[in-house]
Parts: sequence; structure tokens; C-alpha cells
Amino acid sequence: MSTAWMQPLPLVAILRGLTPQEAPAIGAALAEAGFHILEVPLNSPQPLQSIELLAKQLGDRCLIGAGTVLSTTQVQDVNNAGGRLVVMPHADVEVIAAAHASGMVCTPGVATPTEAFAALRAGADALKLFPAEQLPPPVLKAWSSVLPAGTPLLPVGGITPERMAAYRQAGAAGFGIGSALYAPKTPADDVARRARAFIDAWNRTNTDSPA
Repeated sequence: MSTAWMQPLPLVAILRGLTPQEAPAIGAALAEAGFHILEVPLNSPQPLQSIELLAKQLGDRCLIGAGTVLSTTQVQDVNNAGGRLVVMPHADVEVIAAAHASGMVCTPGVATPTEAFAALRAGADALKLFPAEQLPPPVLKAWSSVLPAGTPLLPVGGITPERMAAYRQAGAAGFGIGSALYAPKTPADDVARRARAFIDAWNRTNTDSPA
């Protein structure tokens, strides 16, 4: 399983509510701060247009794609818009397989070991532990003992800089970060400031945590 797409910073910016008008400034602010994985959930306004704009602007240095992908048709829509990342709230194996067949990075949401193993068999590149609020660090640590070695586990949901250390110590390979990083109409300079705070927190936890 290749994890090159997670280097050098395995933090996914979840830009729920982003509009095409905001996309260039928000994307630039995040990329300049150091983020290189940007996800526009499909329940945002005109998400495919935002993905297309971000892919044209940042596609040479960032992994751009969609979140809240629920169907194989949506996988194709994202691919057509230039997206290379599919993030899901669930573990529909048909959606995972469609993303895999299109050569896209796919991170499905899982909440049980059964879902986790099924998602990996279908070709998932990483597993999104969602919602993280119901999957605390001890759960992540227990999963790590039975899942294939090196499986990237990314908690998503309620992640703040302060909550990262405990998950990282339990074996988290990265995080998906939503409203604590970006909320609709957040100014780009505020997003950049928050992004740097998350990067600083990641770097602190990365110093003495498992890779």
C-alpha cells in the first residue's frame, strides 16, 4: 500500500461549504501554509466547480478531490472535474472499487473492524475513522493490532490541535480536519493561521510518536 500521497504532511483539509468564489484564495492560503491534501465535500455549493478550479490552480503540487462521495456516478464526476481524491463517510465497496479502478486515492469512512477489512479488500488507500468522537485513541490502538501492518488510519470528526497527540500516540497516521480549520466565509488569512497551528501540533506529536 503506497502512502506517498500523504507525504510530507498527512493532514486533509476538509472544506465543507466552500464556494467556487472562495476556492482560489482558500486553496492558496492552505498550500502556502503547508497543506497539500484538499477535500471539497460534495454537499458544498457547486463542489465540482470548486474542485476543477483547485485542480487547475494547485493540481501540480496538491492532491485535490471530493468528500461525502456516495456513489460510483459521483466518483466519475469528481474524476471528470480533475479530482484525484475520493473521501467517503461510509465504506461502500462499489464506490471504493470505482475510485480504485479510476486510479484515484480513496479513503472510505469506517467505524468497525468489519468495515475496515472490507474497505481494504476493495482497494482503500487509507481508512477514515469516522466519526472520531466515537472512536477514541484506545479503539484506534486496538484496531492497529489486527489490521495489516502499515494501514494508514486517519481520525476525522472534532479534531483540534489539542486532540491530535493522543491519537498520534495510539498510531494515527494523519487526520482529516474540518470546521476547526475552515468554515464557510472564513477569511483566507484566518484559514492560513489555523493551518499553521495544526501543522505545528502535528510536528510536535510527530517528534516522539510512531510513524
